[in-house]
Amino acid sequence: MNIFLSILLAVQMITAVAMIGLILVQHGKGADMGAAFGSGGSGSLFGASGSANFLSRTTAVLATLFFVCTLLLAYFGTARPTASTGSVLEGAPLAAPAPAAIVPALPASGAAQIPSK
Repeated sequence: MNIFLSILLAVQMITAVAMIGLILVQHGKGADMGAAFGSGGSGSLFGASGSANFLSRTTAVLATLFFVCTLLLAYFGTARPTASTGSVLEGAPLAAPAPAAIVPALPASGAAQIPSK
């Protein structure tokens, strides 16, 4: 079970880093406006509209994989063994009772507490 959780955690971290990279590479919706006025080149590796479709679909797949890994980690992280007796404290040894503290007797009046010269 620990190997499965380690693999699941590694897949989640890899998808998170890949998703961050893909999101940073993508252009925003307002990026086409600058290219329309000639301030940016519209050429790309995947063609005019192919990069947006490829990157957005890849991001969606990675996001789905990330959320599935998160849900599985949450499920297996909170799962308890079936042989549990209930509480962790039930199996703890009982502590010996503390001895009764000796309390000094207080004087009956407040006058005995005043220091004398």
